[in-house]
Amino acid sequence: MSQRGKKIFLIICIVTPFLLYCVYYYSIMIKNAPYKFSEFKSITFKYGLGDSLINQYYSKTGNFQYVNERDSLIKTNIKLSKDDLLYLHRKAAEQGFWNFPDELSGAGNPNRHLNSPHYYIEFNYQHKSKHVLFDADYNGNLKLRDAAAQVAKEISTVLSDAQDRAKK
Repeated sequence: MSQRGKKIFLIICIVTPFLLYCVYYYSIMIKNAPYKFSEFKSITFKYGLGDSLINQYYSKTGNFQYVNERDSLIKTNIKLSKDDLLYLHRKAAEQGFWNFPDELSGAGNPNRHLNSPHYYIEFNYQHKSKHVLFDADYNGNLKLRDAAAQVAKEISTVLSDAQDRAKK
């Protein structure tokens, strides 16, 4: 058999089945992704100082309550657009939110403040939901802390933008 014939035989017998298997495997993986936006239901976002999570937003109802700078509890209704929700879903996926542990607490931190900011973030889907309780004084994996803080910041920014749009 010639050199060219051997190369063609190698491609047909080894490389082609490998490529076909890769396409098959990854198409199933993408199709069965655990958190798909097409199955998205709602976001719950709560935050506050210490154990008090008085500031709350529920995307399903649009109810948003927060304490303003004068310590008054403000209750309003903010509906996030589908684009806003898709943006948050993608940001959470980008930060690896689905792989976070359920609790990122600063309990073992010797420099912990009693009134450090706490965040509760929950993404609800048809078949699954993922929630994370995040303490800003978390002293574990720094990349994990930064990613959780980024998700909380993105949600706060989107809520603020939606609130500004509603006022106009």
